Amino acid sequence: MTRLAVTPPAAPRLATSDPAIEVGLHRIFCVGRNYAAHAREMGADDREPPFFFTKPACAAVASGVTLPYPRATSNLHHEAELVVLIGTGGADIAVADALDHVWGYGAGNDLTRRDLQAEAKEMRRPWDMAKGFDASAVLGPIHPAREIGHPARGRITCHVDGTEAQAGDLSDMIWSVAEIVAHLSRLVTLHPGDLIMTGTPEGVGPVAPGQDCVVAIEGLGEARFRYQP
Repeated sequence: MTRLAVTPPAAPRLATSDPAIEVGLHRIFCVGRNYAAHAREMGADDREPPFFFTKPACAAVASGVTLPYPRATSNLHHEAELVVLIGTGGADIAVADALDHVWGYGAGNDLTRRDLQAEAKEMRRPWDMAKGFDASAVLGPIHPAREIGHPARGRITCHVDGTEAQAGDLSDMIWSVAEIVAHLSRLVTLHPGDLIMTGTPEGVGPVAPGQDCVVAIEGLGEARFRYQP
């Protein structure tokens, strides 16, 4: 009989809109530059094919936390995002069928060490350490699609210490949720518990030690956190 020599931490669980229900998290995929205005502020074309990067599942933290300011950065940015939780896996999913694979939606914040990202871009290196660091995905409760449907529009904002920094609408996304799910399923086999962060509107900017940061999406609640002073 063999035995497990190293036991990894248990997979994270996400809160849902029902306090009695949690869902498991498997992987986190993120879509780059999926709002035209943000693509322009980052120096890219308006509608390039969707591209993806990842965060480890252990980067996820629940809304309402107080966090230490991340190491190795002096320019930490917020990015308000709609998050999509996959409930039914699959590969080569058709756009017409893609929403059938979605379990639910929520608000999220794709925190980014922007100085490390800029350095990686300049040196043509991966973004992993700019995007996938500890506590870099702040996630609000997930709302089941069977109850709320599939939101294609709705106001999305980010406030830092009460001041609005980002504002947009889900209808501004270049690639829809169905298109994103279908495209990603042609690159990897999707599994239940995979989470997709679908891109951010313009206005990304810094969050400093001691500041509160709140992402809110109409009908989907908040993803809120505070950095320790």
